[in-house]
Amino acid sequence: MRPILILFTSRITLILALLCSNTVLANINESNTPDPELRKLLSKAIEDSDSFEDRFDAEVWLVDMSRRLQKFVDDEQHRLLLLRGIHREASRANLTPELVLAVIEVESHFDDFAISRSGAQGLMQVMPFWLKEIGHPDDNLININTNLRMGCTILKYYMDMEKNNLHNALARYNGSYGSKKYSTKVLEALRINWRKR
Repeated sequence: MRPILILFTSRITLILALLCSNTVLANINESNTPDPELRKLLSKAIEDSDSFEDRFDAEVWLVDMSRRLQKFVDDEQHRLLLLRGIHREASRANLTPELVLAVIEVESHFDDFAISRSGAQGLMQVMPFWLKEIGHPDDNLININTNLRMGCTILKYYMDMEKNNLHNALARYNGSYGSKKYSTKVLEALRINWRKR
């Protein structure tokens, strides 16, 4: 049996907190205040937590995606930590984990500590003002789980808003609505690196 499968089938549990180089900009209305519906969704997301429903499927997915993620993240333990969090938070938000992987590839290139010129932070480049808006000002967006939880919630909000139109939802996520440049990069990353074969 391969060592990675032994790791998954053993009872070793990775300790994860609650949550799943461009900028995630908030949905701002004309009065320059954050969208109250998105604020509510982010608050709820902080309180929820899920894990894999089917252990076998999770193991197959983790082995496959770990191999693919290796070109971005050398450390195997860190890859598995990232992948478990991504799968959990994408599933919780009803997004495909592969899409979230593509977004992270384009946003931060899997750099947990990425900070953009505009101040967006972490893997999914979430703007820090959201922490105050949802009543969690002391949370840390560099924390992988917090960042994934908020980023996936924001992306799902835009997917719903745009009725699953990927180009429009991704452009909103990036703050480049009306342009397909960013969304094309994400969809290309999805096609090349993350689509199930």
